[in-house]
Amino acid sequence: MSSVTKTALVTGASRGIGRAIVERLAQDGFSVIVNYAGNASAAQETVQGIIAKGGKAIAIQGDVANEADVRHLFSEAKTFTGSLDVVVHSAGIMPMVKITPAGLADFDKTINTNLRGAFLMLANAAESVSEGGHIIALSTSVIAKSFPAYGPYIASKAGVEGLVHVLANELRGRNITVNAVAPGPTGTDLFFNGKSEEQIAAIAKLAPLERIGTPGEIASAVAMLASADGSWINSQVIRVNGGFA
Repeated sequence: MSSVTKTALVTGASRGIGRAIVERLAQDGFSVIVNYAGNASAAQETVQGIIAKGGKAIAIQGDVANEADVRHLFSEAKTFTGSLDVVVHSAGIMPMVKITPAGLADFDKTINTNLRGAFLMLANAAESVSEGGHIIALSTSVIAKSFPAYGPYIASKAGVEGLVHVLANELRGRNITVNAVAPGPTGTDLFFNGKSEEQIAAIAKLAPLERIGTPGEIASAVAMLASADGSWINSQVIRVNGGFA
């Protein structure tokens, strides 16, 4: 890091992988914006934890699929320090539903949050990130597995990966990298919720390293892409999954 503090905006940063990412970027010297959809107390807890360790952080509420919310999020983010150097889009939902007529409502909801939200975040990031900056979206390694009931989620994240490659080309000449990080099974509340010990153990065995990843391990990959170490990595999907796929 240079002596000039850089600023990072992370969506879905009040819990899980998003929280691990924002905490790691703060640790690496970034001033950070903790975006959250509805859990204000968790967002403030994240902010206070970062400040207690000597970091600089604020929380900004906003639904990533809502155009006005996203516009407000970026407007507020840019006033925090005067610049925006890194945007990490981590917010998303994962309802389990099969590809049946009855699953259409969940499909629409997933596409709205995960794909429309990614489009809005990437579009605004493209207009807001400083030269030499980094835009990083979260995808998923489950794309390669095609498990039943993951249809809407996989469709939305495959779309996100497509947007990442196109935006990297659209930002030609601006020295801004655009990449995705695709976690495998990771130990978050979202992952553990509704799964038995047996299911978790079976999933852990799928990767050659035979364990579940940690949010911190996903955050490490994001931190690398957000740093000078990631300056020559562009239009890539980094699958951080222990060999899961």
